[in-house]
Amino acid sequence: MTPTLILRARSVTSLLLLLSLTGWAQNADVHTVAARVDRHYNHLRSMKAEFTETYRGAGADRSESGILYLKKPGRMRWEYTSPRPKLFISDGKQAFFYVPGELQARKVSLNKLDDLRSPLRYLLGKTKLEKEFDHLALVSPPSPSPSANLVLRGIPRSMTDRVQEVELEINPQSQIVRIAIEATDGTTTQFDFRDQVENPELGETEFRFLPPAGVQVIEGEAFSQ
Repeated sequence: MTPTLILRARSVTSLLLLLSLTGWAQNADVHTVAARVDRHYNHLRSMKAEFTETYRGAGADRSESGILYLKKPGRMRWEYTSPRPKLFISDGKQAFFYVPGELQARKVSLNKLDDLRSPLRYLLGKTKLEKEFDHLALVSPPSPSPSANLVLRGIPRSMTDRVQEVELEINPQSQIVRIAIEATDGTTTQFDFRDQVENPELGETEFRFLPPAGVQVIEGEAFSQ
C-alpha cells in the first residue's frame, strides 16, 4: 500500500471513530446509558485502575492518589501511594484500614461500614443504576471533560442520610471515569479513574489484610475516610 493510501485509510478510520463517538453522545438517553454501564461492569470479573481522590469542604482541601483493585464478588483494595501510603481493603465481609508505620489497624464489618468508597464493591456483577439512584438524569459534562463523555446524576437510595447527589462521568466505552459525591453537609468527594485494566488476574491474597509484625488489629465501629 502506498503512503498516500495509508494516509487515506487512517483518515477514514479516524472519521469513523469520530462519528461513532458523536453518535454515542447525540443519541443517548438516560435509560440507554445506564443500561450500557450496567452491562459493561456486570460482565467484568476484576478491574484495576489508577485513581485520584479529591476532598473539599469543612475548611479542608486535599488530594490523594493510588491504585484501586476490584474483584467479584464484593472485594476491593485501595492502595494509596501519595501523599503518603495507606491501605483500605475489603475481603467481602470485613473492611480494614491501615497506615504503614502505625501500630494499630482498624477492622469493621461491611454491614456497619460508613464510607464513600464502600458502594464500589458492588460495581462488578451487581450494577443496576436505575434501581440504585432516584431522579437519575443526563447532564452536561463539566469542563475540561472530553465532549464525547456523558454524565449521569442522581440520588443514591442507600445513602440518602449522608449523600445529596452523585455524578457519574462515563466515556464512550461505558467506563466510569469520574464519580463526584456531594454530601448533605456540603462537602464534596471526587474520584477520578484512569488507565483502567479490565479482567486482570488478581489473587485472593490481594484482598486479605495481613497485619505486619507488632501491629494490633482493633475491631470497632463504622469509620470513614
